[in-house]
Amino acid sequence: MAVAVLISHWQTTPPPEPPSQVLTTQLITLAPPQAPAPEPVIAAPVPLPVPTPVQPQVVTPPQPVVNKPIEAKPKSAVDHAALARKRVQEQEQQAAERARQQEQQAEQQRQQHAAAAKARADAQAQADSKARAAAEALAAESRPYLPVSKEAPEYPDKALEKGIEGDCTVTYTVTPQGRVDNPQVLGQCHPLLVRPSLAAARTFRYQPRIVDGQAISVNNVKNTFHYRIE
Repeated sequence: MAVAVLISHWQTTPPPEPPSQVLTTQLITLAPPQAPAPEPVIAAPVPLPVPTPVQPQVVTPPQPVVNKPIEAKPKSAVDHAALARKRVQEQEQQAAERARQQEQQAEQQRQQHAAAAKARADAQAQADSKARAAAEALAAESRPYLPVSKEAPEYPDKALEKGIEGDCTVTYTVTPQGRVDNPQVLGQCHPLLVRPSLAAARTFRYQPRIVDGQAISVNNVKNTFHYRIE
């Protein structure tokens, strides 16, 4: 920088006039040049990451749905066909209903006839049963009710010793099993003959009397025991 100033001064000073030319010499000691200050270290810029370019998504637009046009049938033909089907259905339903009603009526008539026939049969059976019962009762009353097995009474020793004879009538009830129940002496009977008569009556067995298909009790059955010394 000093050299530059000296040179600049020398270059700018005009030359002296020839008659009065004076040359002046000046020694200038120049300072040693200073080393230039180090330039500041500038850090290299860190490169920013380059973003990965986003690939644009290709959106395929949906294909438009094209409905196939339905060929319309002639309205008149459709109406006629629908009416015809409806008439056929109604006729079938009516026929089925008539058949159901006829079957129901026939079933009711059959049940009525069966009930009437059963009532007649029951009435006839009841009448026949009553007639048989009446006939059996009449026949039983018209004939004596005799035992199928019996034992003769023992003659009392005292009656034999005293020579007592006589009759003793016993009345009782015959059970449905044909046995004698509740025998009792009826009328006049010598006291010595009562006990053997009742004991003999209890041994009797009868055929059960059947009325209307069932065995019944027969009341007021009588049997007379005869006591004789021979």
